[in-house]
Amino acid sequence: MYINSIPDWIQSLFKRYTWEGASSDAQPKVYLTFDDGPHPEITPWVLEQLEQHEALATFFCIGKNVIEYPDVYSSIISKGHAVGNHSHTHLKGRKTKDDLYLKDIEQAQLFINSDLFRPPYGSIKRSQAKLLSAKGFKIILWTLIPGDWDQTISPQKCLENIVFNLEPGNILVLHDSEKARANMEYVLPRLLAHCKKKGWELATLS
Repeated sequence: MYINSIPDWIQSLFKRYTWEGASSDAQPKVYLTFDDGPHPEITPWVLEQLEQHEALATFFCIGKNVIEYPDVYSSIISKGHAVGNHSHTHLKGRKTKDDLYLKDIEQAQLFINSDLFRPPYGSIKRSQAKLLSAKGFKIILWTLIPGDWDQTISPQKCLENIVFNLEPGNILVLHDSEKARANMEYVLPRLLAHCKKKGWELATLS
């Protein structure tokens, strides 16, 4: 179970986390993010789509995937995108002891040079967030998560979840993973065209 669009009242309860990015009427921006990569086929396809639409994104990478596909990780950076830490082995924070959780993130940090962290599944304890903040990490969550990994959701419904809710300043989550591939590959080019038509810049988080 997940909430497609995170309401303001939930965001206000967890002020330690980043839910939205900077935007203005003069420079409307949307923040597209990808979790769970890099993937040897899917991530390069995503990079190609972004380049065609002159769009930037932030990739929250899993450490063990960076080790396995270092050239793909390097391509993300060389093309001007941002990267973030998504842990080393995709642990669920609320089911993991704090010391083990922190150790897993620090292991990923050996291969991912970023102060941005997104907890896998959005699952993190307050105690873990406090420890990470003390180490200088910015904890990035999201405004919109359309469920591209959920194979019970059609590609068309996944796109609707975005188009009917997306606003400037929003942080949107997609996945460059095998599980999300069918939905994401349908959604991404249409999403990029939608943002271009609206005049919204797709920018990186920092």
